[in-house]
Formats: sequence, C-alpha cells, structure tokens
Amino acid sequence: MERAVRVAEQALIEFEIAVETFRVEVENFSRLHHQKLGPMYARLDELDASIAEARAARTGDPEDLRLAREARAAVLPLPGVEVLFDDWIDSDGLSPEAAAMLTERPVQSPQRVRPSEEVRRLYRELARKAHPDLAREDDERKRREEFITRVNAAYARGDEALLRELAGEWEAGPVPAEERLSESEELYARLEWLAQRKDLLSALARELEDSAIGSMLRLAPEDPDRLLEEIAEQLRGQVSEREAELAALVQ
Repeated sequence: MERAVRVAEQALIEFEIAVETFRVEVENFSRLHHQKLGPMYARLDELDASIAEARAARTGDPEDLRLAREARAAVLPLPGVEVLFDDWIDSDGLSPEAAAMLTERPVQSPQRVRPSEEVRRLYRELARKAHPDLAREDDERKRREEFITRVNAAYARGDEALLRELAGEWEAGPVPAEERLSESEELYARLEWLAQRKDLLSALARELEDSAIGSMLRLAPEDPDRLLEEIAEQLRGQVSEREAELAALVQ
C-alpha cells in the first residue's frame, strides 16, 4: 500500500507538471497574441470601416450606407485612462488592492510562448523535488507551497537565472524529517485525495485544451512561437490587400 501511494504521488506530480507547463503556454500565447497581433486586428477593422465608407460615398446606396455605419460601429474606441483604472484609484491614490497587485505581482511580458528547454528542465526538476504533495506535515506543506509558487512564477517568465537560484536555495534549505510509515487508513485516505486531485487536474486540462487559445496551440505543438509568426504574416498580407482596395476606392 505504501508503494502504491508513492507511485500515485509521483504520477500525479508528473501530470500536474504537464498541466502547469501547458497552462503557462496558453497564458503566454494569449498575452503575446494580444500584444503582437492586436494592433493588426485593429488596423483591419479600421480599414474595413474606411472601405465600407468609401464604397457608400461612391454609390449612395442605402444598403451600402447601412453597412458602412455597422462597420464603423464595430471599430471600438480605446478606453480612457479613467475607464482602464476604474476602482484602482481613490482619493488617496492607488487602492490597497491595486498597490498589492503592482508590488506583489509585477507585470512582465513573456519573451516566448514556450520557455526554453533549459528552463523547462530546471522547472521540472524543482517541481519534482519541492512539490507540496510530497509533504506529510502541515508546516512542511506550507513551506513547499510558498516555494513552488515562486518556482511557478519564475517559470512563467522563463527566468532561467532565478530558477537556478531557487534550485540552490532548495538544496541549501532544511531537510524534512524522515517520514514515518503511514497507517492503512491514512494510506487509503491519501489515495482517495490523490484520485480527487487527479480529477480536478483532468478537468483543468480539458478546459485549457478546449479553450480558443488551447485549440490554436494544438495546431503547432512543436513550435507555438512559429505559429504566432505565421498568423502575423497572414494578417500583414490582409492589411496590404485592404490598403490597396481602399486606395482604389478613394482615387
């Protein structure tokens, strides 16, 4: 029974590592997609509206005029600063929630969708060693949870240097006391908890895979960064086509 619990723990840890690495890729792809391609989508919307307006101005057709109004309405204006920071700023400046977000969770754009192979290797090694599921005592679990949170954040940023520092910190840290063998009831309870945890992770994995970004990532499982470049190339081509069409209409 003790061996079965250990095998189940290791299998769950490997599964959780796989889910976390995919979650990071989904989040990074989403942020980079918005950052790199958002302006192109906005440019296409603007060109579509300008083309519809130019066509309506030429024909004067009521249907063309209606389509032009709809196209222009689809081009949403950028929100003002007061909208972007609604509930963030009060009479004393930044709200406590906003200050906490800015100080404890600094925003840093990812460099790539998928962290480098070395970053992935370091992350997996640390996750296997320091995973909270390996703890039996509450204090040790809390220490591991706090540590693995920092590991996850470094991995999400692709910060190899910080992961190496964390690896050294873990090796230099306190060695957990030798665990006593659990009683049968505790082992059964542990197996039940592991099964429940696996079900939760499976649901999260399905949610990630079925999301719009997850579906896009499945189109390029080996090189998701290249997929972004391919989409950008397609959008640049569409922008050039729209610009040529607009130029022909306004001549």
